[in-house]
Amino acid sequence: MKEYGHTPVLLEEALEFLQASRAGVYIDGTVGLGGHTLEILRRNPQAQVIGFDLDEKALKVAARRLADYASRVKLFVADFRDLLSLEEIIDFTQVRGILLDLGISSFQLDNPERGFSFNLEGPLDMRMDLRQKTTAEKILNTYPEARLAELLEKYGELRHTKPLARKILNQRKLGLLRTTTDLKKLVEEFYRWVPQKNKVHPAAKVFQALRIEVNQELKGLDEFLENLARCCLPGTRIVAISFHSLEDRLIKRTFQKLADKELEKPVVRILTKKPVTPGPEEIAANSRSHSAKLRAAERV
Repeated sequence: MKEYGHTPVLLEEALEFLQASRAGVYIDGTVGLGGHTLEILRRNPQAQVIGFDLDEKALKVAARRLADYASRVKLFVADFRDLLSLEEIIDFTQVRGILLDLGISSFQLDNPERGFSFNLEGPLDMRMDLRQKTTAEKILNTYPEARLAELLEKYGELRHTKPLARKILNQRKLGLLRTTTDLKKLVEEFYRWVPQKNKVHPAAKVFQALRIEVNQELKGLDEFLENLARCCLPGTRIVAISFHSLEDRLIKRTFQKLADKELEKPVVRILTKKPVTPGPEEIAANSRSHSAKLRAAERV
């Protein structure tokens, strides 16, 4: 299934771990273009989905795709980390499964105006929520050197970030950091990049670091998962798909903490001893799925 350039990642695995054939409510915390939600509703006439996403443009596309199931789906422009405060929308006694697909969609990557891809020239934006004011351009052109170096090391897992941050400051003094291409060229010059087969372009990590900072992607994720699990009834499944090691480690540690046998009563049972990853066929059909990792847990 591929519409609007969208292929749901680890679709069958996600639905299996959600046990999405059960009657009840499912929460899709990151609807995107609605690929996972569409399949839950299509395959299970007794399922209802409450969906959230910060990207209003993506949600409009999702609403069109889900029009045939409008009576069983509700979509909201909101951060999934806020859903625990939405008691008027969610009755957790009815929730059977919760899905978080934390990746950036092709819909976003392939739009140059969003600034997520270093392969397409566009503004240095990178906002999931276009209502917010902080952009990648603002960060690159206002953060002090030390703060830039710190976020590049922390969120990009890069080395030599202090001289890289210094180079960024030198470029911005000349007013030369406005587009994705400007930043890509700077990174290539700094790392003396020569394309090699199976070698990741250094700009990928720089763009990742900026995107995480712009959208505060890791902020409160562990606390949210912990509180979410405690809100759910026994038997509720939580499935999280991540696309970089920072998120995966955070999810892994949180599930382990909640499943700790040293607790008086463990909160969850871990369903995935190791992360589930896409097979060769899925990667061949959708190369962007190659870094996906799925972890799942069940409330006990």
